[in-house]
Amino acid sequence: MEEYVINLIMVGVISWTTLFLLTRKLFANYSFEFCNRIVSTTHATLAVILASQTVEDWSCPVCPLNSSSSPKQMQTLAVTVGYLIYDLICSQFDKKSNLDNTIHHLVSIIGIAAGLSYQKCGSEMVAALFITEISSPFLHLREFLKEIGYKDTDLNLAADILFALTFSVARMVGGPYLFFVTLSANNPLLIKAMATGLQLVSAFWFYKILKMVQYKLTKRTRVKKLA
Repeated sequence: MEEYVINLIMVGVISWTTLFLLTRKLFANYSFEFCNRIVSTTHATLAVILASQTVEDWSCPVCPLNSSSSPKQMQTLAVTVGYLIYDLICSQFDKKSNLDNTIHHLVSIIGIAAGLSYQKCGSEMVAALFITEISSPFLHLREFLKEIGYKDTDLNLAADILFALTFSVARMVGGPYLFFVTLSANNPLLIKAMATGLQLVSAFWFYKILKMVQYKLTKRTRVKKLA
């Protein structure tokens, strides 16, 4: 792995940690999770912007396939590895920490780090980053609204639907496209395995989100009828 990439990852870990500590000080009346979600939202927004800037041709956003990673792609992925390391450590101090989340972080860190070491498949990995993070700000918005007292309101329902729509388009339209082109190209087995895992997880959460939206809409309809 290039030295500048390692340095960028280390700076990222320190920067994300510093942002979290500042957030905890500014939002002292809110929960640990609330502050961590602010950092997560910042990362998701930055990741989407950086990923967009690496695209050479929007008519084929995943091109060139199975190619050497560009400096911009390496930097984008390094920023995310730094964030994932921070979030893995930070989550261990959260009372809601669980094994699934820890495994998810470790697999993601190892997978992206492997891509950075090989300096290959930058287009595919950055596209996956874009697809996974584009809906994250809306996911966190739902939780922000709940904590500040807007749970079970029309505003919170709107956030739920916005998240569901963004997730569905990204994961169930962009995701299958990325899955197909990644498996069709002569990519390393690890990259193909990551693409397969991403699509399987996306399909599972797509089902869960549909059930969530159905429940929320049904609940809202019942409340209005009783009123």
